[in-house]
Amino acid sequence: MTSATDILDAVVIGAGWAGLGVSHALMQRGLRHRVLERDRIGETWRTQRWDSFRLNTANIQTVMPGDSYVGADPDGAMTSGEFVAMLEDYARRHALPVETGTPVTDLVASDGLYRLTLPRGSLCARNVVIASSNQNCPVRPSFSALLPPEIRQIDASAYRNASGLDSGAVLVVGSAQSGGQIAEDLAQAGRTVFLATSRVGRLPRTYRGRHISIWLVLSGLIDVTRKEILEQGPIPGRPLQGALHTISLQSLSAQGVVVLGRLTGVDDGRLSFSDEAEAHVRHADEGSARVRSQIDDYIARNGIDAPEAEPDPAETIEARLPNPPIRSIDLAARGITTVIWCTGFRGDFGWVRVPNVLDAEGQPLHENGFASVPGVYFAGLPFAITRRSGTILAIAEEAALLADDIRRRSVRTASDVRTQ
Repeated sequence: MTSATDILDAVVIGAGWAGLGVSHALMQRGLRHRVLERDRIGETWRTQRWDSFRLNTANIQTVMPGDSYVGADPDGAMTSGEFVAMLEDYARRHALPVETGTPVTDLVASDGLYRLTLPRGSLCARNVVIASSNQNCPVRPSFSALLPPEIRQIDASAYRNASGLDSGAVLVVGSAQSGGQIAEDLAQAGRTVFLATSRVGRLPRTYRGRHISIWLVLSGLIDVTRKEILEQGPIPGRPLQGALHTISLQSLSAQGVVVLGRLTGVDDGRLSFSDEAEAHVRHADEGSARVRSQIDDYIARNGIDAPEAEPDPAETIEARLPNPPIRSIDLAARGITTVIWCTGFRGDFGWVRVPNVLDAEGQPLHENGFASVPGVYFAGLPFAITRRSGTILAIAEEAALLADDIRRRSVRTASDVRTQ
């Protein structure tokens, strides 16, 4: 028997920045809810980041809903440990109803409610917010299985530092944020690094006296909608960006990283690559130039007193690419002992058993974070509404949007729930 008083207005699954942001919005609206976290607050930030990792947003922007930055380094970048500490402090200060060590093993629809199975029983709620991220299951190309067994393969989420790898050269596959930053971390540790690139954009770390993420927010460039992005083609990955300084393919090449084209296949210990390295450098250059030009236009339109642009060494240095392009590599001959896959992630939603909530690949079906099934929501997904979605910059607005709908539903449905 489940009485009406046992039924929560909402359950939030996941206690990262998205889940905590939604919880704060629900509390502000007086809604009864619980936040269920499989392990610890900010678990992904604790266990899936390398030692030198820092956030790409400026400290002044890395704040939770209702908070503001207080510190001496507004343009600095938090470490993952500092970010986790901030999340824990936020949950404590606001007395958010977080239950750690409580994974959800099953979510089903039941008589107009949602029933969640937990290790120690079950819960019923009128609404469920899934904030468990779609960035927790690494994705590798199928041909990764063809690599020789003596080659150690890890994902970006398992990389910690150069000393934790076997001796020998390292191949990093993927040149967006994680791939570029890990390649630089390895090069600075003195390792021989090969980087298989891809067609991704690039952002400078600072421009005209301000952190690039501040300009992106002020100019509205980060508010381009998901619909507008899709009109241009598939949603792109996040651009290559350095947390403490600009990172470019050419700056990596100047540090000794061997910049290759796209990895296309594996055959008997040999890897094949496209000859697109130069094109990938050019694509990233063009992306950075386009963003800088749009910021220049914004500054001019609004009469903002900003310093003139100064050359960024990472963007002006000449790329040192293999000539002719390397199209094939013998792993043993090049001394490569480790491959680090920086080829993306997907979410683990196998416990969601509500029809029409996931697509054929088991990933969220939603519009602006609203599933097609009333009462199910997703929080924290990249590009869910705009380009800023999936970053801490979006959670205050997006959490309020979900919480307002949950409040409307809770008021409407509370009187309709029968005592079981």
